Amino acid sequence: MIADESTVLVVDDDFRVASVHVGFVEAVPGFRVVGQAGSAAEALRQARELRPDLVLMDIYLPDGDGLDVVRQLLAEPDGSAGPGAGPAVIVISAANDLATVRRAVQLGALHYLVKPFGFAELAERLTAFRQAQERIAALGDAATQDDVNRLFDLLRPGPAAPAEEGRRLAPTLQAVLDAVTARRTDVSAQEIATAIGISRTTAQRALTQLEQSGLVRLELRYGSTGRPEHRYVARGTRAR
Repeated sequence: MIADESTVLVVDDDFRVASVHVGFVEAVPGFRVVGQAGSAAEALRQARELRPDLVLMDIYLPDGDGLDVVRQLLAEPDGSAGPGAGPAVIVISAANDLATVRRAVQLGALHYLVKPFGFAELAERLTAFRQAQERIAALGDAATQDDVNRLFDLLRPGPAAPAEEGRRLAPTLQAVLDAVTARRTDVSAQEIATAIGISRTTAQRALTQLEQSGLVRLELRYGSTGRPEHRYVARGTRAR
């Protein structure tokens, strides 16, 4: 049996991007972020101290290469990075050259997500990781070939259904929707603009479109004077 929550370390040199990824992770049931690092040295230190089950690893870090961090964590023979061979790793990077992707595969990365990516893409991989861990725990000491096949099938995300393809949003709209979904409280256009690096005007325009499409809900927050503040929350989420 696995723990009630899988622990995650988020590594990214941009704190705003890291904050969005933290929100994504904590919006997926069964996951808890235990650390956030912005450099290779900090990633190594936190991984060794916190022993997370999973690391979301950026590659371009100010003091080194994220894949070198992965190599060091998985090569440590004393288990200081965690039980067994260390944490599982999902690479999250803007790098899409084949040499980098090949190196990540050779090092044993569980998945590789090219930035920018949406909440649904990460959630799918996190859920698959969790299901795979549950299946491993249920197998005991030995596995049949069918058990192994099912385990690896879990870790391969399937193709998007045609209906889902048709519902894909423009990149900016998707980024704004993902940022709203990742938050556990209602948010303003300025907060979304800061989180994903766009102008407040662009964020407000996108939020209005999403609200008109029924994907987010508008909440009015009234102060003592003046016009009410417009706040937004993902559909199905109760603002707090």
